[in-house]
Amino acid sequence: MTDTETNILHKLVELETAVESMAVANPKPNLVPLFAQLDEFARALPPDADPDLQHYLQRKSYQKARLLLQGRDAENTRGNCGGR
Repeated sequence: MTDTETNILHKLVELETAVESMAVANPKPNLVPLFAQLDEFARALPPDADPDLQHYLQRKSYQKARLLLQGRDAENTRGNCGGR
């Protein structure tokens, strides 16, 4: 896994934790910076990066991207976009 992929995975886990805390958190976590950082990391991926990862990040399919980076892509369900 590249440094950029590692950064993406860490940010995806951070996002998932923040989302899970939304029901009880007061104040609610600000997710905007996490989305901005994910977009920045996605732009930093090289052109030859895993096409599935690029697709998931472009479509904002963050759970699918996390599962892929964790080696659990088989758990991903096929999407409606006609792609992956």
